[in-house]
Order: sequence, then C-alpha cells, then structure tokens
Amino acid sequence: MPLILATTTPGEPEIFASLQGEGASMGRPSTFVRLSRCNLACQWCDTAYTWRFEGDNRPHSDDVAFERKANQLTLEEADVAARVAALHPDRLVLTGGEPLLQGPALARLVTELDALRPGMHVEVETNGSVAPHAALDPMIHQFNVSPKLAHSGNPADLALIPQRLAAWSADPRAFFKFVIAAPEDLQEVLALQQTYAIPGERIFLMPEGRSSEVVRQRSAWLADLCLDNALRFTDRLHIHLWGDTRGT
Repeated sequence: MPLILATTTPGEPEIFASLQGEGASMGRPSTFVRLSRCNLACQWCDTAYTWRFEGDNRPHSDDVAFERKANQLTLEEADVAARVAALHPDRLVLTGGEPLLQGPALARLVTELDALRPGMHVEVETNGSVAPHAALDPMIHQFNVSPKLAHSGNPADLALIPQRLAAWSADPRAFFKFVIAAPEDLQEVLALQQTYAIPGERIFLMPEGRSSEVVRQRSAWLADLCLDNALRFTDRLHIHLWGDTRGT
C-alpha cells in the first residue's frame, strides 16, 4: 500500500527541507515528510489538516473540518524516496499526523531511500501510543516522542499506554517532548517521569502555541520550570521564523 501524505496545496505532497524546529535536533537542516492520519485528536493540534476531515467530529479549538481530497494524497514509496533524495539535507524526519500508523510503508520508503542516499539519519516524530513496526524499528536513529497530557483533550487510556511509555523510556533513541500550556501541566510530566523512570536529560518541555507571541510568553515561565526540575527546554523555532504555515 502506498504512503498517505499530507499536502501543502492540493495535489502537492508535504515534503520539504527546513530547519528542525523542536526537540533534540532543533536547528539542524532536515527533510520532512508529513504523513496524513492520526489516532489521537489534540484540541490545539497545529496540523489538524492531517486528520480532521469532513465528518470527523473529534474536538479541535478551531472547529474546522478539512476536505480530504485537497489535504491528503497517496504516493508510492519510490516516488517519495526520490523526492527526499533530491533535497540537500542528510537528515529525514518522518512526521504527521501519526507516522507510525504507516510503519510497513515507511520501512519500504527508508529501504528505497538508502539505495539512493546511503547513510541518512532518520527520525520519527510520534505521539508515543503506537509501536514501531518490526521492519521499521531498526532503521530509525531517533524517536521524538510527544505523549499527550490531559490538556490535549485525549483520554489517558488512548494517549498514555503504559507498555509503550515503558518501552520508549527503555530505548536510548527516544527523546520525550511534552507540550506545556500551563504551569500545572508539569505535575503530569513529573508523575510520568517517576512512573517510567525517564531520564531528565531525555525530557524536553515545549510551550504550546501557534504564534511567536504566545510561544515567547509561555517560554518565560517554562524556562524556570525546566531549571527547577532539571529538564530540557525546547523552543518552536519554525514558528518564530515562518509562523504557523505548511511546508516549514
């Protein structure tokens, strides 16, 4: 089955080169492939066009339903690999939506890409609730895991799956990125850190926000929380540089 991708404009897949804006690889030139579809529904999601299609009533703060045909397309793995290989960065970031829903197809993509551009560093951005497919897992150099806290609007039994959190904590390739909207969100993070023995050096706190103004405002107090709890801070670099836009 081919890959199901998001679009930048109707008919154009969201495959682009940019600087990684968040987490452990922030600032690194990377090529992004944005997959469509997600098993969760964050009410502040900044890529709702990957999942909230017409007829989907899952809640979102914007309450916008996207037309599927204009915002989703399919491409063969070889086509996607060729497009990635043609761009300059030597790092690939598979993002979404939830990319691990398409594990077998992603394994075929990385195999195709390795024949064209051997040795590329491959990262996956995931909400942490889906296990990597057995064929894909050994191909990934880094997992950027963003478990969804209560303020996301997702039920904990869907978003915070104990066996998955334990597995990510035990995997040194996995860095955790928690979206923080208010200071009280920190207590959830600390409880998860303790329960699953997640090393603080692999936990990033990131301000929730789709504008540079909001991100900066929340960064002011979030930086202090990181300092006080020996956790890492991550900005949203792409929001400051290009705003909340596709293909950046």
